[in-house]
Amino acid sequence: MSPKIRAAVVGYGNIGKFALEALNAADDFEIAGVVRRDVTQLPLELSPYNVVDSIEQLGHVDVALLCSPTRAIKGVAQEILKLGINTVDSFDVHSQIVDLKTTLDAVAKEHNSVAIVSAGWDPGSDSIVRALMLAMAPKGTTYTNFGPGMSMGHSVAAKGVAGVKDALSVTVPLGTGIHRRLVYVELDNSMDFNVVELAIKADPYFSSDETHVKQVESVDALKDMGHGVHLTHKGVSGETHNQLFEYSMRINNPALTSQFMVSAARATMKQQAGAYTIIEIAPIHFLQGETNQLIASLV
Repeated sequence: MSPKIRAAVVGYGNIGKFALEALNAADDFEIAGVVRRDVTQLPLELSPYNVVDSIEQLGHVDVALLCSPTRAIKGVAQEILKLGINTVDSFDVHSQIVDLKTTLDAVAKEHNSVAIVSAGWDPGSDSIVRALMLAMAPKGTTYTNFGPGMSMGHSVAAKGVAGVKDALSVTVPLGTGIHRRLVYVELDNSMDFNVVELAIKADPYFSSDETHVKQVESVDALKDMGHGVHLTHKGVSGETHNQLFEYSMRINNPALTSQFMVSAARATMKQQAGAYTIIEIAPIHFLQGETNQLIASLV
């Protein structure tokens, strides 16, 4: 039997909590521990785990699941890759993925480690679906319609605005890949709402979409981690027009993100040193099991 993959969870927010669940459900993994800033006041559910403020305190670690906010990923990933530890993240700013991959690729190759970037569900598993649709009909248009549901990246971005105590960003699909953002904010009374609203709308997460910001007394009373996507590709196979493909799912956002991160963590053990996006990796590398058995059951 192959040795288990020792994984660390870095960050313990929504994704970190579900990452522990996904690791516990995967019998080819062993949880090395959890890395978080505050190790003094721990929630009861972390009592079975080794909780530290530096990954170096966990001994041997094969791969780190970076459950940190997107804007912290580049720095955290570089630090861990330099230790020779593989990383997986769910970086979700589509326009910056190539830059992140390029930066981490150089670090990973220098320190003989592997980084898989943007391994959530979009970008992530949906990226694979889009690639397959394009392979089946190379000419045409793909529309990605999210929601309705909570966007974790947008919610974290809104919460990071000065004066915001808590925030919830809901994505509403308008069709053909166009979305509306409904942002509910709970203020800490240190900032005027109008200032907060302008800051949120100017943030790159929101500036390209129709965005509505509303002040509420309690964001927690509104939170629902459900989300979803509907992908449509209409195109041409060879010279045959009107090929139409559709893919839909309704999900718990952080649960699916963390599950796919765990699958990507498994894939890091099968790659050469460097940084990769999801579509550069053979799908079978995400799966647990013997290669020929997987081929026999899936092909």
